[in-house]
Amino acid sequence: MPELFELSGKRALITGGASGIGEATARLFAGAGAEVVIADLDDHRASAVAASLPGARALHVDLTSEASVQAAFALLDRLDVLVNNAGIGLVGSIEETAAEDFDRLMAVNVRGVYLATRAAVPLLRAAGGNIVNIGSVAGLVAVKRRFAYCATKGAVVAMTRQLAIEYAGEIRVNCICPGTVDTPFVEAYLEKYHKHEKEEVRRQLDARQPVGRLGRPEEIAALALYLASGQAGFVTGSIMTIDGGWTAA
Repeated sequence: MPELFELSGKRALITGGASGIGEATARLFAGAGAEVVIADLDDHRASAVAASLPGARALHVDLTSEASVQAAFALLDRLDVLVNNAGIGLVGSIEETAAEDFDRLMAVNVRGVYLATRAAVPLLRAAGGNIVNIGSVAGLVAVKRRFAYCATKGAVVAMTRQLAIEYAGEIRVNCICPGTVDTPFVEAYLEKYHKHEKEEVRRQLDARQPVGRLGRPEEIAALALYLASGQAGFVTGSIMTIDGGWTAA
């Protein structure tokens, strides 16, 4: 019986692969036999992660720049899996959200996915490959004081569905919508907005998931591995929550 979720001989590019869910996905994919390309703005961290994985390499890319994305993908002669993981957050209602902050989130979380996917499509079509987008429960349900973030993650969900139909039979496209995951992303949020009450707010974040804890990056990576593997050959256009029961409550 073949080993489940095997990626030997496959090349996977992971945006934002230098930390958090991206790093966990890079490590799991490499363990499954994939050649991993860690695409990130943080050259130092991306290179360090790549150096710790067999056959991996770092690739500098600024997802807000069309020229940067085109230059990065021009260095690739083939690609089997694209994981659109890079993203940023923002706390604020619509009244608290400055136009420049809204534009910044759109540039990274939406335009970045667009640019990376557009650049990857010819390679993925040639390989019969697939895309795994990292969305959020914030793209499915309302979260107070996350106006811009909800808007961008809702767009990722919509793009996933459109791409899955546009390229049905050629490229599989799926989206993972995590709940709150214990990553540097969350730690930065606590440091910026709740520096003097971190533990209390962390308890509140734990309680937001019915299972009573935050998710782990490795848990999200495991779902990404399944979706990228041949065992998920009949899965496309799917929006999969992995949220400790948040959206079921």
